[in-house]
Amino acid sequence: MLNYIIRRICYAIPILIGVNLITFVLFFMVNTPDDMARMHLGVKYVTDDAIEKWKQDRGYDKPLIYNQTAEGFSKLTQTIFFEKSVAMFVFDFGQADDGRDISHEIKSRMVPSLAIALPVFLLGIWVYISLALMMVFFRMTYIDFWGVVLCVALMSISSLFYIIGGQFLISKIWHLVPISGYGTGLDASKFLLLPVVIGVISSIGANTRWYRTIFLEEMNKEYVRTARAKGLPESTVLFKHVLKNALIPILTGAVVTIPLLFLGSLIAESFFGIPGLGSYTIEAINSQDFAIVRAMVFIGSFLYIIGLILTDISYTLVDPRIRLM
Repeated sequence: MLNYIIRRICYAIPILIGVNLITFVLFFMVNTPDDMARMHLGVKYVTDDAIEKWKQDRGYDKPLIYNQTAEGFSKLTQTIFFEKSVAMFVFDFGQADDGRDISHEIKSRMVPSLAIALPVFLLGIWVYISLALMMVFFRMTYIDFWGVVLCVALMSISSLFYIIGGQFLISKIWHLVPISGYGTGLDASKFLLLPVVIGVISSIGANTRWYRTIFLEEMNKEYVRTARAKGLPESTVLFKHVLKNALIPILTGAVVTIPLLFLGSLIAESFFGIPGLGSYTIEAINSQDFAIVRAMVFIGSFLYIIGLILTDISYTLVDPRIRLM
């Protein structure tokens, strides 16, 4: 088991390095520090002196990869690549272009993002799997037929419709919860209730239909026919055998949402005024603060790789044969 985990970690390290290199190329070679300075300063203040001052204030005045004027190991360390890209591997994200400490902002905004994403993830998994199992249990009936029709209809509706419609109906017309904002402690629950409910409802169609497909595929396998031949009730076959053997594709789909647990939802946090990492990223994109965007890209890739490793480990718990691969 330990060797299996070590192999997966060794596979993940080159991927993270590759993502970091690609991010550096996109941000500093395609879009040079001079270009970044011009975008921030605007047309009115674009002079050579203003560009140089902007780069010096933010540490962009050094060479990109190799510093010929430095001596020894400083030829590599006194570069933009080392200070802005390599430093991320020790989670040193530096300062944003507006001077704020990025690490501090990430720590303070992580809690609101988790407060939305974690309930949506856990409640959503329970709702989607329960509805999919019910449709499979009553397959080839009107419950299954209209369930599929409803799923397709829900898939055809944009998530923005749920957000805007929920804010209008529940907050503006019924006045049940605030339309936007965020509080601290227990007071935050009234601000989180509507985003969590909308987050679950907006994904019911696609996820329920996907889980239904997984369960139906398992229903046609040999072990299900064997279990039925032994006289086991259909409910036992479905909940004890089919659900257990469908855990691997379920875990594979769940890993995609792991970065969102920390990074938050870009759209939901912006519409509901929640100061999470999702709205932080949107604000950085709008203000063209590339230091924040780079940090969020790195964190997203790091969390996704961590999710893949955790998924591989969970595979071994569901199917021990994978340890031998």
